[in-house]
Amino acid sequence: MTNRSLCLFALNATAALGSAVAAELNLPLAAHEEREFEDGEHKTRPLEAVRGAHVFVMQSLHGGPNQSANDKLCRLLFFIGAIKDAGAARVTALVPYLCYARKDRRTKASDPVTTRYIAGMFEAVRTDDVVTLDIHNPAAFENAFRCPTVALTAAPLFVEYVRSLGDERLCVVSPDPGGTKRADIFHEALQAELGRPVGKGLADKRRSGGVVSGDLFVGEVEGATALVIDDLISTGGTLLRAARAARHAGAKRVVALVTHGLFMPGAETVLLEPAIDRLVVTDSASTSLGEAARTKVDLLTVAPLLAECIRRLHAGDTLNDLLVF
Repeated sequence: MTNRSLCLFALNATAALGSAVAAELNLPLAAHEEREFEDGEHKTRPLEAVRGAHVFVMQSLHGGPNQSANDKLCRLLFFIGAIKDAGAARVTALVPYLCYARKDRRTKASDPVTTRYIAGMFEAVRTDDVVTLDIHNPAAFENAFRCPTVALTAAPLFVEYVRSLGDERLCVVSPDPGGTKRADIFHEALQAELGRPVGKGLADKRRSGGVVSGDLFVGEVEGATALVIDDLISTGGTLLRAARAARHAGAKRVVALVTHGLFMPGAETVLLEPAIDRLVVTDSASTSLGEAARTKVDLLTVAPLLAECIRRLHAGDTLNDLLVF
């Protein structure tokens, strides 16, 4: 066990989740100040001594409801820099949703690779570790950073949820070819937990110039409950295409398991589509949905998972069973 004290901050935009994580740790959130200036600039500073401490700073970097992803990223980076200047021995950025992670490679000439640029920003303020949850591309995330990274998975939470569905026939569906690795991880974990065979399915999707196409579906979904697994829901278009394809292939019902509920405009309409029976989402991002859409949503908390990660990082214990491989 390290002799350094542990200190947990949660910036205002992620205060609710931060408080839940602190409660799991039986640790009070450290106090800080966030101040806005008339011209739109801001400052954030710790109100407690951090010299020599292992400091965890939590901020989920999704847009809304009151700050953009850029706003939240800027505040987090400035705060980490201030904490390092104040003498913190180690600073771990706890970022349940990492912005700009979907653009992890060039798909057109002169494309930006924003995952790499984000990594450079965290390193510039001397971040020691970066922890995130169900990153869009774990390999690209790991390769972009020179500081240590931790890519957690919400798969155990979804496995526990699926156990409650009983003994019905199941099929894990990836909504696009890029999500097959995530679907495979969940499929293996689910089969191991249930001790019985679980089918697999794949919906095709191609994106070019902002236009999505592809109608192919393959898999063992006929007569089964299709479990569509994805890292995030934005407008919900990808999820709806996969749900409709699974239904057309004979799925009895569709349950979507999504880590990050960003819920951009249009998502409510998608959720109300009869092709989707239930949406299971975590509290990694602030959710904002109308009453009708909320009746189809089950919310799982990631607070125990994040708290366990903090405990182990602080103690220097292994994280193997919490990671994405």
